[in-house]
Amino acid sequence: MRLRKTRKIIGEMDCCSNQKMDSSIDSCASAKKMSNGKCKNSKALASDALLLPVGLTNRVFFFLFFAATYFLLSRWRGKISTSTTIHGLSFEELVAIFIQLASFIYLVGFFGIDYIQNFISGNNDDDNVREEEKLKSPVAKKEVAVKPSPPKALLKGIALGDNENDHIAAAVCNGTVASHSLESTLGDCKRSASVRRRALEMMTGKSLDGLPLEGFDYGSILGQCCELPVGYVQIPVGVAGPLLLDGLEYMVPMATTEGCLVASTNRGCKAIHMSGGATSVLLKDGMTRAPVVRFATAKRAADLKYYVEDPDNYENLSVIFNRTSRFARLQGIQCGIAGRNLYMRFSCFTGDAMGMNMVSKGVQNVLDFLQNEFPDMDVISVSSNFCADKKPTAVNWIEGRGKSVVCEAVITKEIVSKVLKTTVPALLELNMLKNLTGSALAGAMGGFNAHASNIVSAVFIATGQDPAQNVESSHCITMMEASNGGEDLHVSVTMPCIEVGTVGGGTQLASQAACLNLLGVKGANAQSPGANARRLARIVAGAVLAGELSLMSALAAGQLVKSHMKYNRSSKDIKAIS
Repeated sequence: MRLRKTRKIIGEMDCCSNQKMDSSIDSCASAKKMSNGKCKNSKALASDALLLPVGLTNRVFFFLFFAATYFLLSRWRGKISTSTTIHGLSFEELVAIFIQLASFIYLVGFFGIDYIQNFISGNNDDDNVREEEKLKSPVAKKEVAVKPSPPKALLKGIALGDNENDHIAAAVCNGTVASHSLESTLGDCKRSASVRRRALEMMTGKSLDGLPLEGFDYGSILGQCCELPVGYVQIPVGVAGPLLLDGLEYMVPMATTEGCLVASTNRGCKAIHMSGGATSVLLKDGMTRAPVVRFATAKRAADLKYYVEDPDNYENLSVIFNRTSRFARLQGIQCGIAGRNLYMRFSCFTGDAMGMNMVSKGVQNVLDFLQNEFPDMDVISVSSNFCADKKPTAVNWIEGRGKSVVCEAVITKEIVSKVLKTTVPALLELNMLKNLTGSALAGAMGGFNAHASNIVSAVFIATGQDPAQNVESSHCITMMEASNGGEDLHVSVTMPCIEVGTVGGGTQLASQAACLNLLGVKGANAQSPGANARRLARIVAGAVLAGELSLMSALAAGQLVKSHMKYNRSSKDIKAIS
């Protein structure tokens, strides 16, 4: 009996598919020699792999299992009667144990498989009939609705990208084309920067010829580093070193336009190296974010403060915070109240990232949870300046933010005289009067140093850090004390707020990544998350130590003005250039 093909179908099907369908129907029809005259399921069965029929195979293994068991019991009964140790097995007994185990495994896994297959086959008869019906009546192809793509931006009746750059720039000037949409409409980041640059020249009437455009990967900054680009600024990069720090040598990249800075830092590195190197200690590692919330009364604000400070509640908040990242780990919450407003300063470990986005995400998660616990809480802002980011503050100076590092070195009397061209007593007096007393008189906040921000800014720009965070990262107190009976100089810098990362932000740009690679801290540390960022913070502190040592020596020796007049003055004719 041959099944009739259904020729009338919904939709279109090719002849090759119909031929395959006929073959399947024919094979199913030829299988009707099986019981009940129905087409059985043609899928492969587990029993097909057996050499013998499944029923016979079951009987063989059943016999082997009981025969091996009887043999072993008989042998062991004899050993017990003759007081022979049972664990001493002969070759025949080992074979019997193997047969017993093999038979047991088979019987547990496959015994009764023939009956189970028959049972399943019986229950699936209806399914087979339905399968035949499916073969008779092929299903029509489904029509997938294609969402129309948005219309392309047009200018003068043609696609925007097909126009000349000057025409597109003119359209940007008159507002026909939005400047911020050039990357998405043109699909070419470099061309977008060129068009935007031309539009800027048209609008201002000023030339940008001195601002480079070529030689930069504008796609690398799209959506993450800079918006509305029109070029890039060139900043020279020098290297100071080798800086011998914690037994390792580093060539420190510094991006700066200030003459003498790299040379002076380099001299400090030389003095440190010749005196046996510097050592550093990392005291803290935690980025902060402090939201502010408001209640109807000060009492309710205090209730939340007590809630957050309760150890059990804190553990729960830690779990909620830590869910937001693989690396984020909440370290503590410091609360402050001003009237009915509560400020909560979250501190968090952020791995090799500087971590502002990471900690902000975790704080938002906690705030969402607290909103359910305290429905009358009004979230004013996720950042309240109690963090504090990019501002000189006492809370950062005292509590620290980012990486807190101390770096120290002992400079011998001979090196102070030979390399730094001054004396130990002169340096001790100058440090006390300038860095300590002078800064106190000025009301300095974390500024008890000679020029820490110079070195911090230069290293930050070279390695892709946020230059604005130089504000708190440059918090530093420089100490100079007599050592070894007053013969040598012990110099140290304590920097509680070095905010650096080796992943994210500007660190992924080619030039900045090359500088990080020079220091051996490029990217994330796979073995010890956070180790690269911590190492970079130590290097920053070591470079600051070198810079402080050299500048203070120049001031003590009266060489500052002379060196700056020599290295920080241009000999070019400015009038001719303009």
